[in-house]
Amino acid sequence: MKPTDVRNPDYFHKVVDCQWGCPAHTNVPEYIRMIAQGRYSDAYMLNRESNVFPGVLGRTCDRPCEPACRRGRLEDAKPVAICRLKRVAADHRDDITDRLPTAPEKKNGKRVACIGAGPASLTVANDLMPLGYEVTIFEKQDKPGGLMRTNIPSFRLPEQVLDDEIGYILNMGVDIRYGSPVKSLKAIASEYDAVFVGSGAPRGKNLELPGRDETDRIHLGIDWLESIAFDHVTSIGEKVLIIGVGNTAMDCCRSSLRMGGKDIKVMARRPRAYFKASPWELEDAEEEGVEIVINHAPKRFVVENGKLKGMEFERLEWDADAKKSTVIDTVFLPADDVILAIGQDNAFPWIERDMGIEFDKWDIPKVDKVTFESARPGVFFGGDAAFGPKNIIWAVEHGHQAAVSVHNHCQGIATSERLPVGMNLIPQKMGLSEWSYHNDFNPSKRQKMTHVDLVERFKNLNVEVETGFTAEQTAREVQRCLNCDIETVFTAKRCIECDACIDICPVDCLTIAPNGTDAQLRSRLKAPATNPAQALYVSSALPHTARVMVKDEDVCVHCGLCAERCPTAAWDMQKSTINIPHAIDEGATCRS
Repeated sequence: MKPTDVRNPDYFHKVVDCQWGCPAHTNVPEYIRMIAQGRYSDAYMLNRESNVFPGVLGRTCDRPCEPACRRGRLEDAKPVAICRLKRVAADHRDDITDRLPTAPEKKNGKRVACIGAGPASLTVANDLMPLGYEVTIFEKQDKPGGLMRTNIPSFRLPEQVLDDEIGYILNMGVDIRYGSPVKSLKAIASEYDAVFVGSGAPRGKNLELPGRDETDRIHLGIDWLESIAFDHVTSIGEKVLIIGVGNTAMDCCRSSLRMGGKDIKVMARRPRAYFKASPWELEDAEEEGVEIVINHAPKRFVVENGKLKGMEFERLEWDADAKKSTVIDTVFLPADDVILAIGQDNAFPWIERDMGIEFDKWDIPKVDKVTFESARPGVFFGGDAAFGPKNIIWAVEHGHQAAVSVHNHCQGIATSERLPVGMNLIPQKMGLSEWSYHNDFNPSKRQKMTHVDLVERFKNLNVEVETGFTAEQTAREVQRCLNCDIETVFTAKRCIECDACIDICPVDCLTIAPNGTDAQLRSRLKAPATNPAQALYVSSALPHTARVMVKDEDVCVHCGLCAERCPTAAWDMQKSTINIPHAIDEGATCRS
């Protein structure tokens, strides 16, 4: 194999699995170290560079970083509670308003319209306002936030948290027009230099079964949650069936309990292993007394004289892969209300089909996955409006990338152009064998989030259920991070092949061996590398035997013992910082 090119930013970035797994590439290890040092405001600001809404996401993120966490590969350990530590930084920050980006008094003469005031549009505004753009947001509701406000209940996301973080953006001087649903994209596009569509996926999927149109007690989940958010709904029947088992269904069932429901059942067609809801969402719902019923397929709504009585379901038996099912029998379950939470669709009745935007067979605009530009130059899409329902952190990353494209478009640069991703490697040595980070392996277990007592949480719809980590819990959790961004950097010409690093490595991830193919080297390691998704580090030829130093990045715990033990300083511990350009970086760069 050729020597590993550690100058490629993607190499060490991929080693930092949590940051690699985050769509917005938040610098997780660095902000956790800041929290460990009590630097909450610094940690918050570092978070905000990439994810824009640390307080919101510290409560609601789907946490794609955590399944990637290297801690989860050790001794059957659970991953670091990355999301909940993000909330620690947000909850304990000082006043950071003087550290926020500001808009210049002199504008650059370009006007950008954003459709919808959800996370994607707000991110676009956040990135473009400091560059002198005049940004106008058209929002149909009388408050900003999009589905962050209307579909995430206040017992999970307090309104004040949302208002504060949205306010940081709007206070730059964004022209936001409430109660202004867009009726013609062509009209908007004619008035602005660029348009960003961040209108979400606002249409809940229906369930066309017998009896559907015979009663008004069957609700679309996202519409029902929106009605709660704007105080249009204050109660529900005692017996409620929730159809669907995603995160929206979890919000619906828990909201039903707070609206007066007593007997709440979530109905799932398939076994639990195939649920879309996050495991912690399921746990919280069940803790509150929600019953989750598996292997039941809706058959019909039972309505008598206009009054909903319940639903009939086919009980299913699935094969081992849950791909084929057989019907066992039919059962009836009583209900006063049924809430449909089986998915969401995009809806663009206000986009004229003759303005150059191409649509696919589902009548959804075709969008470039890099630039987020539609077939019509200057019209961009992001968030759920671009590729269907995902989650907030994806919408934020879409907003970052779309902002770069909008800026390029307005400045006459190809929207596909991007500044290269950069990387810094900074040695962490503070003496002969000391490092500027805490490198001891801590065996602490993942800390468990505390919750408001069951009795208390139902007294008020706005009681936040999760109380956040205590100082003691925070201290324990931050120590579980393995500092995966502190990389072992090897200089082959210094190696004397004494095997000291190999002997001391606690996870047997180092081997000096004859070079060969990837498969050959994996089999020659002291502990065979079995995860092909994680690259091997391969050095250049060693000076004495022409063998190579091989490291299995998959299991390295970044303890630094190899560097401490090495008598020639062939190994060093260096912090890798990935630099992913945003619009502000593009705006600060002169291009010929």
